[in-house]
Amino acid sequence: CDMAAIHALGQRFGFRIIEDASHAIGGKYQGMPVGGCRFSDITVFSFHPVKIITTGEGGMALTNDPVLAAKMARLRSHGITRDPSEFIGFSDFQSSGFSLHVSEAGPWYYQQQDLGFNYRMTDIQAALGLSQMRRLEEFVARRVRISQRYDEMLTGLPLATPFQRTDASSAWHLYVIRLRLDRCKMSHADSFRALRAAGIGVNLHYIPVYLQPYYRNLGFAAKHCPEAERYYDEAISLPMFSGLTEDQQAEVVRSTKSVLQP
Repeated sequence: CDMAAIHALGQRFGFRIIEDASHAIGGKYQGMPVGGCRFSDITVFSFHPVKIITTGEGGMALTNDPVLAAKMARLRSHGITRDPSEFIGFSDFQSSGFSLHVSEAGPWYYQQQDLGFNYRMTDIQAALGLSQMRRLEEFVARRVRISQRYDEMLTGLPLATPFQRTDASSAWHLYVIRLRLDRCKMSHADSFRALRAAGIGVNLHYIPVYLQPYYRNLGFAAKHCPEAERYYDEAISLPMFSGLTEDQQAEVVRSTKSVLQP
């Protein structure tokens, strides 16, 4: 995204920005790592099993705002704090004849200040994530090389390769081609089926969310975002993971050429 422009609009109109960087850990924008919250209030990463690094499930939210950081830390653990400096003072709490002044509370004392959640990551998950963080640059470098080889090897086919902003460096979680259907010998769906039949694990990321039943029930309908629907009609995600070998990638390209070449 053009995060600088979005941030400028936020400053102008007074809205807060949560940056969805679920696919972007290890990427850069304007020379700085994604997640630094230079142009957002909170940046969110996903550590789902198919992401660039994983903790088995879950994710991470980053912020430079200490107030937001404290609020998120409370919300992930039932809205509870055990930090006396954060306690909300009250002169006298009475319930069923029980009376307690905050200053009289023992070291066991805590406060539930929000209706929070049980969103704590386990220590085992955190250890898995930290072990992969040490290899993040290695993983991303490999993905960059795979994307470059795709760009080179797919030249001349009736498709468009992924767009890359000049002021950004993608972490290449996905590699999505867009079919030039007027030049393909098969439909979008038939091309997808043919690649799957050839043993290529293609996918489609993603269906426009407002076409799902939940959002349709809220009043959304087809043609609400025509560009998103045009993308959906053309997109196919080719295999992209750091362990993809050159031989495997060559097989993906061979099958893609067989399916798409007129």
